[in-house]
Amino acid sequence: MELPQMPELMGLSLLLGLLALMATAAVARGWLRAEEETCSRSAGQKANGLPLDKSLRSKKQKQHQRNRKEKPQQHNFTHRLLAGALKSHSGNISCMDFSSNGKYLATCADDRTVRIWSTKDFLQREHRSMRANVELDHATLVRFSPDCRAFIVWLANGDTLRVFKMTKREDGGYTFTANPEDFPKKHKAPIINIGIADTGKFIMTASSDTTILIWNLKGRVLSTINTNQMNNTHAAISPCSRFVASCGFTPDVKVWEVCFGKKSDFQEVVRAFELKGHSAAVHFFAFSNDSRRMASVSKDGTWKLWDTDVEYKKQQDPYLLRTGCFEEASTMPCRLALSPDAQVLALASGSSIHLYNTRRGEKEECFEQVHGECIADLSFDITGRLLASCGDRAVRLFHNTPGHRAVVEEMQGLLKRASNESTRQRLQQQLTQAQEALRSLGALKK
Repeated sequence: MELPQMPELMGLSLLLGLLALMATAAVARGWLRAEEETCSRSAGQKANGLPLDKSLRSKKQKQHQRNRKEKPQQHNFTHRLLAGALKSHSGNISCMDFSSNGKYLATCADDRTVRIWSTKDFLQREHRSMRANVELDHATLVRFSPDCRAFIVWLANGDTLRVFKMTKREDGGYTFTANPEDFPKKHKAPIINIGIADTGKFIMTASSDTTILIWNLKGRVLSTINTNQMNNTHAAISPCSRFVASCGFTPDVKVWEVCFGKKSDFQEVVRAFELKGHSAAVHFFAFSNDSRRMASVSKDGTWKLWDTDVEYKKQQDPYLLRTGCFEEASTMPCRLALSPDAQVLALASGSSIHLYNTRRGEKEECFEQVHGECIADLSFDITGRLLASCGDRAVRLFHNTPGHRAVVEEMQGLLKRASNESTRQRLQQQLTQAQEALRSLGALKK
């Protein structure tokens, strides 16, 4: 057996040794680079006063915050007649409703909450609210019950009504509890409005097709109204609870009476009267607090004030009291609100509000770009001293200076005709109060 020659063995050994040295050097170089990076990172962290294990976590959190979608900024608005702004919702507000006792304002938004505000805080710097959560959905419409112990909402995804009961706590707050079962689904088109009669006898829901449903409080449909208006743009219950009205594609406002027996049992819905006079589709209408006046705004570019205190069963038609121009209505949808005494008409188009004196038909105030979105709802409080609007994440409250001026004009006229001294004193007191209110707002005309 022959052994390999010595030179060949030495060459093989040298080659293997060289390969081993190269591998060791590469590993050592990588280890040194990693140590240098760790040392430099540690030095930077120590210089910043951060613990080593929290620095990386802090960087990740900052990156996550940068990647998170930024919330839209709140729209800023200022005006000399702005009384306040209610800002607790994190989503856009779609509807609001004042309670019949005047103590509360309910608002609903797409943040899955309904908030109840105390009206006595409206002129304060801070505004308190109570929150009711809408589980797995959000409300698009909200209405108080007449006794202010409950409210109803229309669910955006559920397409139905939900009732919330309000239970007063010992600390003065409320607990909100949703009824176990929602109303059954009956409408086939999107809902445009809901309402509860002040008598508590029925609930109304109206959809954008031609359907209005009259319900009892337990969720049973009492009657179905076909408005025959091609489509509905608005529907509402009168404050007196006798009537339900609607407007839409046709140039009129149709009014029905919801009839009940002496034992409060439902009987029927009958056609009462119509407001005829517009030449194009009617966008919106509203009742005065006593239901004796109605106002409407149409695509023909006009608004109208009506006397609806008529005996329709004797074929008496409503009287047209005043027509005013509102050109914005001819190019875009509009909303309106009528003050409780029917002295002031508020018209909203886009994000602007216009206030008219209904006695003279003149525009007295204009608020432009009130909200960051189109105005979704508009309403006077029950005193008529404040006007509320919503269209983004805030409710804005305005002093109703045209209302105070209307009182001044009315009292001055009545004083000239008053012959009784006690009557004159009462009228003078009301006149003085209205003048003082205007003076405090810097709106008293000389």
